[in-house]
Amino acid sequence: MTLVIMAAGMGSRFGGLKQIEPIDDYGHFIIDYSIYDALKVGFTKVVFIIKKENYDIFRETIGRRVENLIDVEYVFQELENIPEGYSVPHGRVKPWGTAHAILCCKDVVKENFAIINSDDFYGRDAYKVMYEFLNKNQNDSNYNEYAMVGYKVKNTLTENGSVKRGVCGIQDGYLTELIESKIEEVNGKLMATSLEDERTFEVSEEDTVSMNLFGFTPKIFDHLEKRFPEFLDSHKNDLDTCEFLMPTLVFEQIEDGSSRVSVLKTDAVWQGVTYREDKPKVVSEIKKLVDMGEYKEGLWK
Repeated sequence: MTLVIMAAGMGSRFGGLKQIEPIDDYGHFIIDYSIYDALKVGFTKVVFIIKKENYDIFRETIGRRVENLIDVEYVFQELENIPEGYSVPHGRVKPWGTAHAILCCKDVVKENFAIINSDDFYGRDAYKVMYEFLNKNQNDSNYNEYAMVGYKVKNTLTENGSVKRGVCGIQDGYLTELIESKIEEVNGKLMATSLEDERTFEVSEEDTVSMNLFGFTPKIFDHLEKRFPEFLDSHKNDLDTCEFLMPTLVFEQIEDGSSRVSVLKTDAVWQGVTYREDKPKVVSEIKKLVDMGEYKEGLWK
């Protein structure tokens, strides 16, 4: 089973990999704990999606720690990785988006796989429920069977400001809606504001949100490969800024009836450094887990 880690944005967000701040006394990053959790529940391969210019430092600081414990592949998300006959518009700097990042993996991922963000701490139970789903034989299904780990809102918040989360609509255990929203506490209530149309609505602590931990079969690559040139054709007027995004592509398949997405509930608690002020809490929470024996002290020692 493969874990795909989207890490192409690490350098730009943190000003270069050398500036990423460790979250324990041994110099480990959140991404180390993600791989450790994945290994513990049964994943056997990790694919890092990175920028080509970050390869050497990424491998030296992260890759070499785990190369003797799990199969490792590196995939480069490059602007030039587009279909023949198309060209990168002048002035385009940012990557083409998350769906493009996943499409870049099609030559190295041949089995069911999960995708995660590089800088989110998901909690081991999230990997466990995803692994169990991906490990099931689903060849007799009439659908492309995908999955998403659903978190309780209260387990994904920070004390230091608003967060961006996908608020989920669910029916019979399957995803029906994903409203990308900004969530923050306002006058004692949790209010979500849609990033698409700016409508505001209240959410409860127990409502389900996405943290972008999805599971797919390799069939997803056929859809991405077909849709990418169509996407480029439809965005001729904004090719310098448009993004080929995974949630959009997934919902296309839900709406045409070819796929369905199981929502895998978890009580895992998310940790992440959305704001610089979040770091002390992340460090403290992970140290508690180490002290409880959930993680080895020194992790890879």
